[in-house]
Amino acid sequence: MDYKDTKWTMIKKSRQSYAMMAPYFILFFTFTVVPVFMAIFLSFTSFDLLQRPQFVGWGNYIRLFLENEIFIRAVQNTMIFAVITGPLSFLLCFVFAWIINEMSPKIRAFMTLVFYAPSISGNAFFVWQYFFSGDRYGFVNSWLLRFALISEPIVWFRNETHILWILILVQLWMSLGVGFLAFIAGLQTVDKALYEAGAVDGIRNRWQELWFITLPSMKPQLLFAAVMQITTSFAVADVVTALAGLPTVNYAGDTIVTHLQDIGWIRFEMGYASAVATILFLFMVGSNKAVQRILRKVGT
Repeated sequence: MDYKDTKWTMIKKSRQSYAMMAPYFILFFTFTVVPVFMAIFLSFTSFDLLQRPQFVGWGNYIRLFLENEIFIRAVQNTMIFAVITGPLSFLLCFVFAWIINEMSPKIRAFMTLVFYAPSISGNAFFVWQYFFSGDRYGFVNSWLLRFALISEPIVWFRNETHILWILILVQLWMSLGVGFLAFIAGLQTVDKALYEAGAVDGIRNRWQELWFITLPSMKPQLLFAAVMQITTSFAVADVVTALAGLPTVNYAGDTIVTHLQDIGWIRFEMGYASAVATILFLFMVGSNKAVQRILRKVGT
């Protein structure tokens, strides 16, 4: 019996499993794989939703990198978002989860809800409009005026010097959700007997336990949280649009996704927007591969 026959026999034996997975694979292929390949194809065309796509080769990509200064600024802003909010939120999620995991079950359940609530509260980030309101009644302005640090209120979301850093702060607050929950679940599943075995093998403090036992036991949760944080940091859009508008003042807070929305939803240049989406897709894939390589070294 050759390899093909053996493989076909294994598939026939597992046909019930394949049948149960079929609905997911069909939906995943239809709504994820097909749109990705369609976007890549359309990125090489000029398409406005009214006429047939016209092939333009690398024209859209040449426009993006050589003629579109707004896109370059959006890439820079997105990279700042990703470099700051991605690793920092990942680290904070784990630190908070590690601390809360040491608490009693009732307090742990309450604190988990407190940290996870912002990510499931829809438009909870609108509370930051009160903090950074542009009049003297805003929380930040009122305190700065009270201590005579400023002479007149600052319109925070219309000031290109401050807008990006405020949006990073809001996004960082919003990102302490899914990753935090994954870490809490991962910490609960670590086998306690491993710590006893580690003590016998020479592990003497909590930091060694963390590096050689806890983190290696949580690699699936670490990878999941890393992917989620990277995806979230590269896909920042709703917070920017809701708080600072579309586009932001002098494009100071624009990201790749908001620029994509501007091109695709307002100007209807779908071929050009597909090129932006393809670039964003490559950024995400490359970052995820880099993170996977780093996580393989955990515990070594």
